[in-house]
This record gives sequence, C-alpha cells and structure tokens, in this order.
Amino acid sequence: MNTAEHIFSSLLTKCKTLKTVKQIHAFVHKTGLDTDPLVFGKLLLHCAVTISDLLVYARRLFLHFPYPDAFMYNTLIRGLADSDNPHNALLLFREMRRKNMAAANSRSLSGGTQLHCQAFIHGLYSHMFVGTTLMSVYGECGSVGHARKVFDEMTEPNVVAWNAVLTACFRCGDVEVAQEVFGSMPLRDSTSWNIVLAGYVKAGELALAREAFWRMPVKDDVSWSTMIVGFAQSGCFDEAFGFFGELQREGVGANEASLTGVLSACAQAGAVEFGRVLHGLVEKGGFLSFISVSNALLDMYSKSGNVEMARLVFETMPERKSVVSWTSMIAAFAMHGYGKEAIQVFRKMEASGVRPDGITFISVLYACSHAGLVNEGCEYFSKMREMYGIEPAIEHYGCMVDLYGRAGKLQKAYDFVCQLPISPNAIIWRTLLGACSIHGNVELAEQVKERLSKLDPDNSGDHVLLSNVYAVAGKWKDVAAVRRSMADQKIKKTPGWSVIEVDKVTYNFVAGDKSNKVTEEAYEKLREIMVKLRVCGGYLPEVGSVLHDIEAEDKEDSVFMHSEKLAVAFGLARLPEGRMIRIVKNLRVCRDCHTVMKLISKVYRSEIVVRDRSRFHSFKDGSCSCNDYW
Repeated sequence: MNTAEHIFSSLLTKCKTLKTVKQIHAFVHKTGLDTDPLVFGKLLLHCAVTISDLLVYARRLFLHFPYPDAFMYNTLIRGLADSDNPHNALLLFREMRRKNMAAANSRSLSGGTQLHCQAFIHGLYSHMFVGTTLMSVYGECGSVGHARKVFDEMTEPNVVAWNAVLTACFRCGDVEVAQEVFGSMPLRDSTSWNIVLAGYVKAGELALAREAFWRMPVKDDVSWSTMIVGFAQSGCFDEAFGFFGELQREGVGANEASLTGVLSACAQAGAVEFGRVLHGLVEKGGFLSFISVSNALLDMYSKSGNVEMARLVFETMPERKSVVSWTSMIAAFAMHGYGKEAIQVFRKMEASGVRPDGITFISVLYACSHAGLVNEGCEYFSKMREMYGIEPAIEHYGCMVDLYGRAGKLQKAYDFVCQLPISPNAIIWRTLLGACSIHGNVELAEQVKERLSKLDPDNSGDHVLLSNVYAVAGKWKDVAAVRRSMADQKIKKTPGWSVIEVDKVTYNFVAGDKSNKVTEEAYEKLREIMVKLRVCGGYLPEVGSVLHDIEAEDKEDSVFMHSEKLAVAFGLARLPEGRMIRIVKNLRVCRDCHTVMKLISKVYRSEIVVRDRSRFHSFKDGSCSCNDYW
C-alpha cells in the first residue's frame, strides 16, 4: 500500500458527513486512485452502507466508474435493499444480470465463463436458450472449443442450437470446422444458409460464398443483401452489380441493405451512371425515407465527383438529419477541396443541435488540410477538445500533421509528431514523408524514412516517396540505392490503375499494359491527344518525379503511360462530346498527369473529374478545383 492509499484509508475511517466524503473523493481523483477498483469499492461501500444518508451519492459514484465489478454491484444492491425503495435493488440486480449476459458483446471470456458457472449452479446448463447464449458468448470471445463443448453437452439440439454453433465457428475464423458442422446438420433453415454466406464473405472466401448461394433452395432478401454487400466490400464491384441485377430479374424486391450495399459499390467504383439508375429506383420505391439509403446515395454522388447532387440529396433529407448525414456532407466538400463550404455545413450542424463526433472532426480537419486553412484547422482541433470533450485519436493527429505538411510547415509538423502524447504510427510518419516529397525536403525525408523503416520496413510506398525526393533533387545515386534496396528485399511498387465508366460498363487501365483491344484503343487516342496538347497547349512533360536517371525521351515515355492518361483518352474516344469524364485512381495524381488533365479540359473543352487516393480534382477550362494545392 502506497502513501496515498494509507492517507485514503485513514481519512475514510474518520469520514461521517457528505462534505468530508466529497473532500476524500477529490483527494482520490487528484491522486489517480479513482481508477483503482479496490479503493473505489471501499469509497462506495462507505457511502452506500456505512453512512446511511449518502445512498444518492453512492449511486452517482457507481455510475461514474467505467467497469464496475461484482463487489461494487453487490455493495450498491445491499445499500438499496436496506433503503426506503428496495425495489431499486431488484432493478440493479437485473442490470447486473444483463451485463453478464452481454459478455458476448464485450468479448469478455472471463465474463462468459462466469455466466457458464452461474448456469451450472442454477441447473440451467442444459436449457436450450442458455446453451445457445453460451455458444454465442464463446464464439464472440474466439473460443470455438468451449462453444463446441457446450453444443456437445446438449441432448437434443434443435436448428437454433445448430445455427448458434455454426455462427460460433465462423466468428472464430474456423471455416473448416464450420463446413464440417454445416455438413452434419440434420435440418437447415434459411438462417443456416445465410450464416454460411455471411461467414464465407467475412472470411474472404468469395468463391465458396458464390457456390453456397447458388445451391440455396430458397434465397431471401437477406441472402441477396449479403452477397451484394459482401462482394462490394471486397472490391468485387462488377459482381456486386451482377448480383443486384439478378435480384431485379428474379423479381425479389430491393431492400434497405441491398440498396445501401450496391450504392456503396457504385461509390467505390465511381460508377455514377449506374448510381443514377439506382437513384431513380430509390425514389420510386420510397426508400429515401430510410436514412441509411439517403446517406449511401449522398456518399455515392460525393465519391463519384458530383458534389452538387450530393448537396441536393442532403438538402432533401428529413429536417432532423443524423450526425452521419452531416458528417457525410462535410466529407463530400472536404474531398473536393471546398474547405470553406465544409466549415459552413459544420456550423449549420452545430446550430441545428446535432452534436459532432470524432469522425465529424476528422472530416473538418481534412477539409482544412486540403484547402490550406491552417489557422482554422488549429482552431477546430482545439475546439474538439475544449468544447466537446473529444480526446484526439490517431486520425486527428494525422490530419494535423497533414495540415502543417501540405502548407510547407514541415518542421512544425515534425515537432508536432515528436510531441504527441501517444506513439505515432506508420501512417503519421508516412503523411509527413509525403509532405517532404511534395516540398522536396531531403534531410527531413531521410529522418522520417528512418523512423518508418522500424515501423513498416516492407511498405513499397515509403521507398518510392523517398526515391521521389531524391529524384527531384537530382540525387540519382541515392535513387539507385533505394531501388536496389527494394529489389534486395523483394519489395514491389504498387502498380497504378485507373477506372472509367462508359455506358454503365467500367474499364480498368494499368500503367504500361497493352494486353487487349481496349488498351490499344486508349494508347492510340492518347498519342493523338499528346500531339495536340504540344501544338495547341504548349505542353512540356514534367519529368522531375520520374524515378530513373535516364534519357529525356525515355522519361517522357514513362509518364506518358500513366493509367489516368489512358483512362481519359479512352473516355474522349468513347463518350459523346461534352460529356463529363470521371476517373477513379488508386494512387496520388502526379504533377505531369495533373498538368495534362488541365490542358485537356482547356483544349478539348471537356470537364474531367479525377478521384485519387485522397481527394477529388475537378478540371475545367484549364484549371483544377484544388488550385494546384494537393
């Protein structure tokens, strides 16, 4: 027992009034003893039992302890049982039992084991409902062995019990055992099949999910939704669209989950034409009243580059919008570089009485970062803590590093990282390395890369960023050293790809790929475009970021083959004149491609929207919405 605990124990024995209890409570809080269950339990006992008229204060104490243990519950139940309202003791006892039953949700194996013991003591271990609950607990806790043992002890398990143990196997990630259980089931209902579909999808076994789906005797709306959402979340957008189309052909009505899933797929794939068709279906089916569908629709337009349609969806939502809706609209403006508009939406959100959460502030800080609003970003970072009591998470700190880094305040960003109250992760350091790459700070880039080498040594992007910094500075020996290091460690650069939608069909282009007629068509059109840009637009290739010390002509060929150029060329070849070209890219747009997009928008009088890995670029009349700040 340390000195503070001795003082606490001594003071507690002399405590007789509410005033002295509050003084002791303040002492406990100041010395940090309020997180000690033993100390807190003693204080609670003193208020609930020892001093008869402090039961109200005891209840307040109890509510402020994050995870009360059995002693604290029993102490307060004892005090309430002796009070004028003993009924409250029963209510608290029920709550304690519910918390025990919620062991599954909290993934507490010890809590689950206690529940199991309680069931055994009271002779309920063979009860069907108790057994299925126990299997759920053990499944959530990752203990498939315990779940199987509970199941094996059941004398006559029904289909509900079979489904419970099947779910537990999938929860524990044991696909093989789950298959064995499913194969042994004497009777299967639609729930059984849906559990299998969800389990396979979550485990990434999409082929098995597809096979099971087509074997199903009867497919309900849950089955269809599982496949649509599962394939969309796994990045298999075409298949997600295919399942949705098949659902329509089968005459099965779309529901909230299936629409949300397919809209999410449209958002990720940038399939705005198909998204518009879905918008009509949503309106016709009366699904706009479902807030999750409206949010997905807003997100689809936002991530497809149509911020005005996103705003329209937002404005037609019910008057009382959820925090998700407000945050989605803020994020939409943020991704497009409209920082001031994002802040205006945030202010309207505050005025409406909706309390922002941590994700909302991530979107606001992101908006400030991508619009160069450094002072405003700092203000909102402080406001989050001081006004709303939200402690910054690693994502908030990352936004602040990005805010300083993009603005060229690299030393301030570095100092900020070094002073963080938590250990910075690889993403934080990578954000700073990206800023060093943008602003060409070789010395700081080397320091940051050294930190990253300890946290994530195999990340190809970090090597490429450092190599890029060296290339811009003309340090070709260092470029070669980085590339040799990548080769020695067998680290491969992530290939760049871009996607474009034409006539509701998505086409994928990879840098340097000439494997089919579509890419050949794109290359042929791109050659024509580049000649026209040189003649009419004065185009000169920006090859400073090319990672090779090679001849100028070869450098030009290297940037010529970037996937977003191929995608925009294909769009110009296939789409009607004047139609907006929308492209989704997995990497950051390079400077040369950015210049080319601006020139194409001017020379060809075409509007182009490119979504790269972090934001949108809207090109029109020779300029970009990012104002060359990205």
